[in-house]
Amino acid sequence: MRVLVTGGAGFIGSQIVTALTARGHDPVVLDALLPASRSAARPRPPLPPGGAWIHADVRHPAAVADALRGVDAVCHQAAMVGLGTDFSDAPDYVSCNDQGTAVLLAAMAEAGVADLVLAGSMVVYGEGRYDCARHGRVRPGPRAAADLAAGRFEPPCPTCGDALVPGLVGEDAPVDPRNVYATTKLAQEHLAAAWARSTGGRAVALRYHNVYGPGMPRDTPYAGVAAFFRSALERGEAPRVFEDGGQRRDFVHVRDVAEANAVALEAVHGRAPGVLTAYNTGSGTPHTVGETAAALAAAHGGPEPVVTGEFRLGDVRHITADSARLRAELGWKPRVGFDEGMAEFAAGGPEDAAC
Repeated sequence: MRVLVTGGAGFIGSQIVTALTARGHDPVVLDALLPASRSAARPRPPLPPGGAWIHADVRHPAAVADALRGVDAVCHQAAMVGLGTDFSDAPDYVSCNDQGTAVLLAAMAEAGVADLVLAGSMVVYGEGRYDCARHGRVRPGPRAAADLAAGRFEPPCPTCGDALVPGLVGEDAPVDPRNVYATTKLAQEHLAAAWARSTGGRAVALRYHNVYGPGMPRDTPYAGVAAFFRSALERGEAPRVFEDGGQRRDFVHVRDVAEANAVALEAVHGRAPGVLTAYNTGSGTPHTVGETAAALAAAHGGPEPVVTGEFRLGDVRHITADSARLRAELGWKPRVGFDEGMAEFAAGGPEDAAC
């Protein structure tokens, strides 16, 4: 199968190219090499192994049309990621993520390419699942700046104010994006669903959790929290943990995410036409941000993390999802455990020269 991988030179995309090549597929890489998606010290990575290479922006219709020639399916990874710096980033997020997706889907409709796997995100849910002992399942609103500044990080029950118990979110939970990036990721899903209905296409959205591993971008405000921690350790500094470190996340290794994409690409052609199906894509084992910083520091040999109490508006407290549907329907399961993956990430290696 010939597969166009947009963003195929990036952190996740390059691993998908490797996974597809290992499974006998023919990947075509389209990547704009935008500075925000890679390390300032190493702005241009080596070309991914296997397949053809096209240096172009997914927002350029002619380039996308050329890239789609002879393609059987598309794996759409190209996006601007992370919470960013402030709201002034909004036009760039919308342009990269939503305009880029619209251009790609229009070109796919014209070319008759009917199979799509989309890089989604768990950020579309906003806060995760919460249960109140008195009121059952509840959905707390955005956390107030005054509460965060006072160190009240846990969202209370919106009805009685009692403490809540966080749990795993299923794909059928209501969506509630809490920042610009999350809003654009949800818009990507809506665009893909509209494309599928209009053209009879088949689409899968993999809602990634906190992806980490070799090649993760560093030295950029758009990097993930694990990358921030490792960069600090490499400078000999203590990782700075925001809030109280108790934020629950699901850290899933990039090789497992790449395998999920390969499995989804092989399965999508057999799906019902005109439908987008979403799958949570995580390890299934929540860990706190503080535990992650501690694991990286221990594997690196210190220094130990420092809990700062700082916060960012737009961050959510707990978001961990149930990936049982992906396991049951597509037969995927994560293979890299938390301790093993964090130890590998802390040590670095040759693959990190591409970040």
